[in-house]
Amino acid sequence: MPARPRELTPDRSARHLFGAKMRAHRERARLSLEALSNVVRISRSHLSRIETAEAMPPPSLPAMLDAAFGTDGIFEELYRLASKEIHPDQFQRRMELETRATLIEEYAGQIVPGLVQTEDYARALFVVANPKATRDEIEELVTARMIRQTRLEAVPPPDLSLIFDEAVLRRGFGGPAVTHAQLARLVELAHTPTTVVQVLPFEHGGHALVGGTLTLMTLGDGARVAYEESITTGTLLEDLGIVAERQRAYDLLRACALSPGDSAAFIRSVMEALPT
Repeated sequence: MPARPRELTPDRSARHLFGAKMRAHRERARLSLEALSNVVRISRSHLSRIETAEAMPPPSLPAMLDAAFGTDGIFEELYRLASKEIHPDQFQRRMELETRATLIEEYAGQIVPGLVQTEDYARALFVVANPKATRDEIEELVTARMIRQTRLEAVPPPDLSLIFDEAVLRRGFGGPAVTHAQLARLVELAHTPTTVVQVLPFEHGGHALVGGTLTLMTLGDGARVAYEESITTGTLLEDLGIVAERQRAYDLLRACALSPGDSAAFIRSVMEALPT
C-alpha cells in the first residue's frame, strides 16, 4: 500500500504555497512524481522535497512547470515571492536540518560555533549579547545550546569540518580561564576521528567569507543546504547554484588553512600565550 502523501500547509509561506500548487496541478494532470521528474529533469526525491517545502525550487523549475501545466506564469510568480521571502523561523529550520546532517562544514569568522562551545564560553557570550537578560534567561539559553550539542554524540555522529579564523582564537569571552578551556576543547575535538579542525591565520588576508559565518550541511539523502550568519541576521540558502558557490568558497579556504596538525599546534600556542 503506497504511503499517504504528507499533508501540506500552503498558508505558511509562499514556498509552502508553491509546493501545494505544484502537487495540486500534478495530481490534476494525473502525473506521479516519477512522471513529472521525467518532464522537468529533476529527481523524484528533489521534487518531493519541493512539494513539502523542505527544499527551495531551483530557478529553472517554475518556467518548466508553467509549460507542463499551462499555468501562464503562476509558478514563476510564486517563485519570485518565495525567493524574496524572509522566514522568521529560518534559524529553527537550520537547527532541524542540523539534526539530520551527516556532514557539517563550518567557517567561523568571529566566535566559536555554538555546536562546539563550552558551557562557560556560551554563558559568557550570551551575557555579552543579552546584557539585560536575567540569570534564569541566560541559563535557559545555555541549556538549549548544550542540548543541541548532543548531536555530536549520536551513533553514528556526523562528520564535522571546522575552519576558524585566527580572530576566533584571539578574541576571548569570560576571561583567560574560560578562553583557555574553550581552546582546549577545540584541540580535543581535533583528535576525534570524525572531526577536522583547521585555522586560517591572519597572514592569509582577505577572502570571500570574511566577517561572517557559513555552515554547509549535507543531509542523509544527499541534499545540501547552507546557512549564512552576520551580526544581526541569518539566512538559509537552498538554491543549488548558490549552495555550490558557497561550497566553492569554503573549499578554497580549506585549501589555504593550516593543516589539522599545524592547526592544533597553533591553537596550543594561543593557549600558552594567555595570561594566567
